[in-house]
Amino acid sequence: MQLFQEIGWDVVPFAMQHPENRASPWSEYFVSEIEYGRKSSPLTKIVQAGKIIYSFEAQRKIEALIERAPPDIAHAHNVYHHISPSIFPTLKKAGIPTVMTVHDLKLACPAYKMLVDGHICEECRGGRIYNVVRHRCIKQSTALSGLVLLETMVHRGLGLYRHKVDKFVVPSRFYREKLIEWGWPPEQLVYISNFVDTQGFSTDWEESDYFVYAGRLAPEKGIATLIRAAALSKQRLVIAGTGPEEKALRALAEELGADVAFAGHVSGERLARLIGEAKALVLPSEWYENAPVSILEAYALGRPVIGADIGGIPEMIIKGETGMTAVSGDAEDLARVISIMADLPPAARARMGSNGRDWIAREFSSDAYRDRMVDLYAALGASQ
Repeated sequence: MQLFQEIGWDVVPFAMQHPENRASPWSEYFVSEIEYGRKSSPLTKIVQAGKIIYSFEAQRKIEALIERAPPDIAHAHNVYHHISPSIFPTLKKAGIPTVMTVHDLKLACPAYKMLVDGHICEECRGGRIYNVVRHRCIKQSTALSGLVLLETMVHRGLGLYRHKVDKFVVPSRFYREKLIEWGWPPEQLVYISNFVDTQGFSTDWEESDYFVYAGRLAPEKGIATLIRAAALSKQRLVIAGTGPEEKALRALAEELGADVAFAGHVSGERLARLIGEAKALVLPSEWYENAPVSILEAYALGRPVIGADIGGIPEMIIKGETGMTAVSGDAEDLARVISIMADLPPAARARMGSNGRDWIAREFSSDAYRDRMVDLYAALGASQ
């Protein structure tokens, strides 16, 4: 929103009501708050399930918002579950060009992570979406998996994404190719990378003696593999973040005698310093990552990156120049790469980080993102 406000555009948000929202003069048009983790009555759960599939409230409210502030363009992000794609027919009927950024693979697979029991799964390709129930892909629950199957059937049957959204912005080339493999028309998918503003990041750091992981502690992130790699390479590791795997990961680190420090939730200046003083940021993912902004932020802080060769990660690393890659899920290969990075002189690691910063200042900058997005909007007929 800020990027486009800076060039004089009026940007109107449409979101879900929530106590942590920023104040907005448009909040009366937001859909009612839904928190799926809360305890609720069976009737409330049924109503919420209906909203997941098709929210008539969202449809009514965006229609009212369009009447109040007719837009030249609509840009959607993560609309499913809390808003639902019910808004797209309304936008289409009003003749408003609509763009949606693809943050995950839900357009292809009902289980957006494409994971079953910790392994990549593409069995739903070709319309075989019943596999989401067969494998209980959603939180190992038959009921939730069945709900998501029904949701997918309704959305596809009504063409809510394929026929109501004009263009999809895809932040990684990998995701674009994956969606094409799953039957999406190439002309509907536009690659526009994520961005960071390097001017907001310092590079004035004194390198310390550790590698760092920063993110959610979840199974698909590959942190258990990283801890094993740290033990094998005998390198110090700092893990920043919280999540469902924390207890198991702490036990694993203790069992292996790995030199691992758990920093908990870290943000702001403290997180910048933690990454900025590391030998490198490590992303050991074991699922189809899209285009992690954490890689761009590490470069902006002047640090190199070690990433798993999966999803969109490899296209964000210039091997030997801005970082290195390792085989996803392979602790021995990751240990090998960490050791190579650790054996480099500090100046070589600093040079990689500097190369990364220079690269993203050209190709992944906020100005580049805005220019590409404005060109896309204009091509769809939006006035500037």
